[in-house]
Amino acid sequence: MAAAAGTMRDYALYSGELQEKIELLVYLPSNFSPLHKYSLLIAQDGKDYFMYGKIKTVIETLMDEGTIDRTVVVGIPYRNVNDRYEKYHPAGQKHEAYIRFLAHELVPFLDHELPTYQIGKGRALIGDSLGGTVSLLAGLLYPHTFGNIAMQSPYIDDSVLARIRAFRDPSLLSIYHSIGAEETAVKSTDGRVRDFITPNRMARDLFMEKRYAYTYHEFAGGHAWTYWQPDVPRAVSALLSL
Repeated sequence: MAAAAGTMRDYALYSGELQEKIELLVYLPSNFSPLHKYSLLIAQDGKDYFMYGKIKTVIETLMDEGTIDRTVVVGIPYRNVNDRYEKYHPAGQKHEAYIRFLAHELVPFLDHELPTYQIGKGRALIGDSLGGTVSLLAGLLYPHTFGNIAMQSPYIDDSVLARIRAFRDPSLLSIYHSIGAEETAVKSTDGRVRDFITPNRMARDLFMEKRYAYTYHEFAGGHAWTYWQPDVPRAVSALLSL
């Protein structure tokens, strides 16, 4: 039986941090009622998670099965490849401002507009590749705001590893981390070819050593939505399970 359908709504807010209007794609699930409170699943690469990740069907199916809590999905689209790099990459010129936008502007806006739990454990960030990277770094900076992080094939470098190592209270975060075993030569936005799997395994070892609340999955495949989409239900279940 097909999953029930909820409602898509478009929202927008002006970000003082980024000096631009940010468009939001918001999915209210089929069971939505302003009388109930909802967890938030905030997706970087917002359009991609709706188009390729089939996130609406994933949410409805998992809620129908009683696997996850009532959840609203908020997708943040990127304007273009350069905009995505500048906001998501640790070295991007808008990276720090984007993370401040997530914590200080987006969350208060959503808590005002929607019936949310308004606690860190009631909010999850999800992203693929650089979207996973910025989700993790936002959680490490604002663990009381974003208590659940899912990253699919994130870009990991020495600066990211250093932040994982330096974080003082791993118990505040619940992290889902997946990577493809074939991600040995991934072409990045800047045209360079990088080994993703090795630094991701290093991050895995650090997460486990420091006793984060942590789930790791290594799938057979490469750096593409072909492999991320089947992983989305696993990621969402890990973050929002009842």
